[in-house]
Amino acid sequence: MAMKSYSPEFKADAVALYLSDPTRTYASVARDLGLNRETLRLWVKESRATGSAPTTAGPTKKQAGGPVSSDAVLEEENRQLRARIRELETERDILRRAAKYFGGRDELVSRFQFVADHRGAFGVKRLCRVLGVSRSGFYRWQSAAPAREARAAADAALAEEIKQIHGEFDGTYGSPRVTAELRGQGMRINHKRVERIMRRFGIVGLHLRKKIRTTVTEPSASKAPDLISRDFTAPAPNQRYVGDITYLPLADGAFLYLATVLDLHSRRLAGWSIADHMRTDLVVDALRAAAATRDGLDGAIFHSDHGSQYTSHRFAEVCAELGVHQSMGAVGSSADNSAAEAFNASLKRETLQGARSWPSACQARLEVFRWITRYNTRRRHSALGQLSPIDYEQTSDKVLLAA
Repeated sequence: MAMKSYSPEFKADAVALYLSDPTRTYASVARDLGLNRETLRLWVKESRATGSAPTTAGPTKKQAGGPVSSDAVLEEENRQLRARIRELETERDILRRAAKYFGGRDELVSRFQFVADHRGAFGVKRLCRVLGVSRSGFYRWQSAAPAREARAAADAALAEEIKQIHGEFDGTYGSPRVTAELRGQGMRINHKRVERIMRRFGIVGLHLRKKIRTTVTEPSASKAPDLISRDFTAPAPNQRYVGDITYLPLADGAFLYLATVLDLHSRRLAGWSIADHMRTDLVVDALRAAAATRDGLDGAIFHSDHGSQYTSHRFAEVCAELGVHQSMGAVGSSADNSAAEAFNASLKRETLQGARSWPSACQARLEVFRWITRYNTRRRHSALGQLSPIDYEQTSDKVLLAA
């Protein structure tokens, strides 16, 4: 059945998703997350209440010679409400301009630049409060403008030299060879600076796309029998699960990793975890999340590949603690865990939509969180009679009778 209580992490991610794009409404975000609109609005209100918020005007003055009349009280309350509405409309205007200005980025330098460009219209104090930056930090950044401009000019000049070298070698040189070429010309330069400038100016050398290996076997680890045998079905929820690890590429060349626990009855993602590593904690957290969602996994089967995370002694101990029976396919056979791999492929295809990476780790987390929650609550699945996984779990008996 659908969630009735939500973890603090879920609430925080839901609020972050709503605040990440000023064009989104409570209703649209709530639909994607399978929430009530009012519930999301209250979460956002509570989150804002814990931060800095503009204060209301002082108490209503008493009338001379007697108590305050009800009309005067109402007028004062209306005045305060109108002032608050004007302030909120101003903040909304700032955030809308900021969303277009940043172009998908939310770097500290970009926010300082936005404050500098719009200080005449809104004032430094208000802009810094709305964007969540300190005024002292902004003024320090502003005082360093001459040195920053000099560095930018030097970087632009060096970029021209790098482009010339890059062109001479038919665009095949990456930063290591470009650095060597510059040093060969007598320039004393750090390779990190070359990497930074090439990344900033979009100068990319020819290279093969590296295949990211997420399944690393441990020969000495214990193996579990195959209890699934490529039968990726289950007669009821919370009986048979599959899981896998997939990588989430970022624009700076780094990766996040996603571990999943997928129920074979409804294809519901009962548990998942994202981290910047592939240690055993990643898959343990995903399995514990599934146990929390299902109020326990006692007697359930969990099927995986032979990755070292799943064959580790610690993961085996957690499975025993939760009453889970481990299952593994043949070594090197993707077909033995095709249900989990198909889920990962759908997730990346529908979130990246042809892009090679996410701009940042924060955006990757929010997009994956949004997609996974919508997948469980709203995304129609052809194998489930075009129902979402949670809807299928709630009406599966009727669907089977109708079939």
